[in-house]
Amino acid sequence: MKREHTKVIQIGNVKIGGGNPIAIQSMTNTRTEDVEATVAQVLALEAVGCEIIRCAVPTMEAAKALSEIKKRIHIPLVADIHFDYKLAIAAIENGADKIRINPGNIGDTERVRQVVEKAKEYDVPIRVGVNSGSLEKELVAKYGGVTAEGIVESALDKVHLIEDMGYDNLVVSIKSSDVLMCVKAHELISEQCNYPLHIGITESGTVLSGNIKSSVGLGIMLYQGLGDTIRVSLTGDPLEEIKSAKLILRTLGLRKGGIEVVSCPTCGRTKIDLISLANQVENMVADIPLDIKVAVMGCVVNGPGEAKEADIGIAGGVGEGLLIKKGEIVKKVKEEELLETLREELLNWDK
Repeated sequence: MKREHTKVIQIGNVKIGGGNPIAIQSMTNTRTEDVEATVAQVLALEAVGCEIIRCAVPTMEAAKALSEIKKRIHIPLVADIHFDYKLAIAAIENGADKIRINPGNIGDTERVRQVVEKAKEYDVPIRVGVNSGSLEKELVAKYGGVTAEGIVESALDKVHLIEDMGYDNLVVSIKSSDVLMCVKAHELISEQCNYPLHIGITESGTVLSGNIKSSVGLGIMLYQGLGDTIRVSLTGDPLEEIKSAKLILRTLGLRKGGIEVVSCPTCGRTKIDLISLANQVENMVADIPLDIKVAVMGCVVNGPGEAKEADIGIAGGVGEGLLIKKGEIVKKVKEEELLETLREELLNWDK
């Protein structure tokens, strides 16, 4: 089921599915019981573009903390529940905009039913989450190991369980750390249900390996029209997850806005610290609300030509550099003034 045809689900003030914009998610790594730390992290994530936030709810204290956290943030709050159905119920009562559960580890059918009834009472969506690492033994045996087919069957069993209880306000999430298995599972499930899909590569690793795995996996799925919300799961600062997600969506033409920084690889002609300069430019433009391309080039020989597809750029020389617009040299400035010159141009951008 391509994203334009998936069911529309309302999560707080955000709609997903049915062709709505793909929402970027992340998850706090603070103790949810620590309201101050959690709110501070959520506000920082909001500032860089997070649109839905998930918080772990391992204790009743954490469930009750959601009420205060919600008052002080501006994006939908999802409660992440494992094992204890009472925590799911408490999270809903304390204002969670969505809950994430794996019905398989919540307990027996009656406990799942109590959670579903509470969700129904509050009209709170349930994200049915299945992870390859927790696939039921009988499905592992049936398919001769952990497979995409097994993951899909597990997820659909749980979806049907909740549907049979009279509830279809659902989002489906099936994850694996195996990129190609994860892609195949999403391809399969999209043919069998119309619920919005939250996609991501779970346990993908550090900022480096996690970004590569997520870019490949999410890129394949999004290009096929699969996925209504995304999370780039990284072992690192959650802020990096948002930056990566925005760049993946922008690279695929699924989102506009924000300055795109392009830079040349270094070579023997490079006379400035291009690596440092490119990173400084990327950080500098993060808070400038323009939808343009900025080039950072390492030499004045090829810089103007290579930067002609960018709206504006800089190219380094020996102790000096060039400011370039659409491939044309605008001015020459001292090397130490390059960054500030570029920033001034961007802050006074009039096309």
